Amino acid sequence: MKTPTEVVPDPPSARERVLRAAMETFMELGYAEASTLKIATRARVSKRELYALFDNKQAMLAACIADRAGRVPLPARLPPPGSREEFVAMLSTLGATILREVGDPGVMAVFRLAITESQRAPEVASTLETARQLVRKAVRDLVAQGQAAGVLAAGDASEMAACYLALLWGDLMVSLLLRTREAPRAKEIDRRVGSAVRDFLRLHSAAEKPGARLRAAVAAS
Repeated sequence: MKTPTEVVPDPPSARERVLRAAMETFMELGYAEASTLKIATRARVSKRELYALFDNKQAMLAACIADRAGRVPLPARLPPPGSREEFVAMLSTLGATILREVGDPGVMAVFRLAITESQRAPEVASTLETARQLVRKAVRDLVAQGQAAGVLAAGDASEMAACYLALLWGDLMVSLLLRTREAPRAKEIDRRVGSAVRDFLRLHSAAEKPGARLRAAVAAS
């Protein structure tokens, strides 16, 4: 009996090897001690080849951030949800994706590097901010879809998206950056998403004015 022919994946390109080597070296030695010679040696390329791909070490760090950010699978533009239940499902799926992918240890390592180098290399911080904007835009677009479908009340979609993300993360992001907590597992992700979606709808459901319950609670306190 003939066995199916195995598909051999293409070997990584020089650029892929350099990015992998750069990220590993940055994480092991820190940005300051990660020389281009060490990165080139680990990537099995000459320094001439390395500089043909990247102008300098800062460009490599920025590319590492952009490469990792590009791996976060955010949904393309979706049609407006047909019901409240459909919107809840879409918002929950997006929230779980954000927690799972952004909370990944590799992504957190990139965040720490970017924070460390933000003053010396402003373009690195700018690259990280661009990645964060993609996440916020995905949530903002979905909020706008919920408003168009009559599920959410009228209001500033960007502010409402920021509210959802704040409910979703709480203090988890800071804890992950400080390494005082591990990346959330499926059970915690489900719990956080369920709580964030429930509280978000309480504040912004089209059934009542945005923030009405919150203002009532403040007034009664």
